Amino acid sequence: MRVGYVRVSTVEQNTVRQLDGIEVERTFTDTASGKDTARPQLDELIAFVRAGDTVLVHSMDRLARNLDDLRRLVRTLTSKGVRVEFLKENLTFTGDDSPMATLLLSVMGAFAEFERALILERQREGIAAAKARGAYTGRKPALTTAQADQLRERAAAGERKADLAREYGVSRETVYTYLRPTAPAGAPVA
Repeated sequence: MRVGYVRVSTVEQNTVRQLDGIEVERTFTDTASGKDTARPQLDELIAFVRAGDTVLVHSMDRLARNLDDLRRLVRTLTSKGVRVEFLKENLTFTGDDSPMATLLLSVMGAFAEFERALILERQREGIAAAKARGAYTGRKPALTTAQADQLRERAAAGERKADLAREYGVSRETVYTYLRPTAPAGAPVA
């Protein structure tokens, strides 16, 4: 069976181009960052494929942006007897790979990891420059100071955190952020 894997980082990104013109019998699509492998469709793909199947991925950075994750995922798939093809790089892995194929996986995977590090560095630099200009103020606090004080009082009185989160329209994690002793009165969500 020919199985496709597609990953985009945001909903706004288009998934069509990744396997455009490539025939697959089933496609697994994740909308998630490639920084880690905790992706529901990737997990489903790994559970779904069987020996003799081929997994087609547009490029290595669609599967993983971390060299260790990329190697592990390729090893996981090939150990099941699954063939992994990266279309952009024109590389195929079967588990019986030559030293050259292993080297190429490592080099290309390292480039994907390097690219991600550059993206994060540019993002940090952009935020720092915007802060210096006064154009970046960060995320707006989820609750006003009065709401945060009220939330703390009600939690201290024993009200359930889940009920408070529902009432204030925030996640439970946000409630816990406001309840931390180091959180300032109008603490924004971390």
